[in-house]
Amino acid sequence: MQPDPPDSTVRPGAEATLRPGAIGFLDALVIGLASTSPAYSLAAIIGALVALTGVHAPGVLLASFVPMLLIASAFAALNRVDPDCGTTFSWVTRAMGPWAGWIGGWAITMTGVLIIGSLANVGVVFTLRTLNLDSLAENTAVVLVLTVALILLMTWICVLGTELSARLQNALILAQTVALLLFAAVATYRGVTGDSPLGGLDPSWDWLDPFGAGGAALTGGLLLGVFAYWGWESAVNLTEETRDSTSTSGRAAIVSTVVLLVTYLAVAIAVLAFAGTDYLAENADEEEAIFALLSTEVMGGWDWVVLLSVATAAIASTQTTILPASRTGLSMARRHAFPRRFGHISPRHRTPDVSTWWVGGIASVWFVVVSLVSENALFDSITALSLLIAFYYALTGIACAVYHRRQLTRSASALLLIGVGPLVGAGLLIWLLVLSIRDLADPENSYTGQAWLGVGPPLVIGVGIFVVGLVLMVVWRARDSRYWQERPGIAGDRIHVDEDLR
Repeated sequence: MQPDPPDSTVRPGAEATLRPGAIGFLDALVIGLASTSPAYSLAAIIGALVALTGVHAPGVLLASFVPMLLIASAFAALNRVDPDCGTTFSWVTRAMGPWAGWIGGWAITMTGVLIIGSLANVGVVFTLRTLNLDSLAENTAVVLVLTVALILLMTWICVLGTELSARLQNALILAQTVALLLFAAVATYRGVTGDSPLGGLDPSWDWLDPFGAGGAALTGGLLLGVFAYWGWESAVNLTEETRDSTSTSGRAAIVSTVVLLVTYLAVAIAVLAFAGTDYLAENADEEEAIFALLSTEVMGGWDWVVLLSVATAAIASTQTTILPASRTGLSMARRHAFPRRFGHISPRHRTPDVSTWWVGGIASVWFVVVSLVSENALFDSITALSLLIAFYYALTGIACAVYHRRQLTRSASALLLIGVGPLVGAGLLIWLLVLSIRDLADPENSYTGQAWLGVGPPLVIGVGIFVVGLVLMVVWRARDSRYWQERPGIAGDRIHVDEDLR
């Protein structure tokens, strides 16, 4: 199918649809990478990861890559047979029925709501620090206003069109990647040559061994690693707007996880070579600010390069995180799982304008309310993300095997790629989900440090989101039961497995 002209609009009387062929493989890859926000993700976890696992931090990042690659393969396989922008919602509905599909879609939507404000906040703070406006960066009121303004700006850009979003992401990912690679190169060189003021360590192959960290440390590190890789599936949420939608988006998702692995390993090895473990562990509670501290030590007067990378990463991810949540809302509305209004598509821009503005608006309100409670409450809400991420990724892996179950015995490649692989990935994530619930139940493991309802605030927030979702699901089913008339299906009735695996 040929893409519509960029300025085309829908003819009077015709129902608007998303613009097919609006972006290609490279655009989808960039959006997947930008959604993960490599610089922001590394800045957020590297201190805590080193504090837990020491020099084995690169190995833990390598181990975290395994379930991500397996689930990315499940996304690719399911996208081939059902290129729907609702991804997990649509696929789980087809494989396992409407109840599981609805709650999977709800989890995707709410991850965006929880994280968008934090991403925008980091983007604002690091931009101000890049411009040497530290006094403004420390002004809570100014940062709050600018953060909400940035969320609304990114929401508006998402509404204006996928092509514009992709062009902006191309520029932002280029700036972020160049800055990260430059930082890694300088840090590694200074560490290896003994020019580091922090001592540093000599790189070793043992750093790539995740099991050297020990059982409990490995578990905690893997939870951090899953958060670091999360977001690549945004490329698949744009499948209906991507050229050759049945294959391009899935390939972009898989390639993005590989690119992330290389980037994360390079930077993790670089910071260990330059700063060693003690410095990183001592500053683990600095969160994203750890890169601000390291940038000055590594780059000297060029520290703005690293600050810029984190700023552009957070700003880029603010925009791209809106995309999957809004597309999921659109898909749910089309299937009558959400109010029909959420399925409205702008005739001019060919984007889901209503659901996009709702995502941006709710994310802004959530950020303001939680920020006014306390900064620690904001961090706890982000910690709750691990529950939602592990849940819907695992659900997708299970759905892949269930949906393709008749095809698994037709060839060894089918058994491994669309059966065993996704189930192993789902099993690993369920294991991490259970461990995460156990850890988050302890208030001592929260930023707030206080018990809510007898357990840690992140667990209350995570479970609370699921409970609200279940209530809304039951209420909407009582109002409109059409979606709940759908029945699970099985792939392969009309499509041969060899075609699915191409």
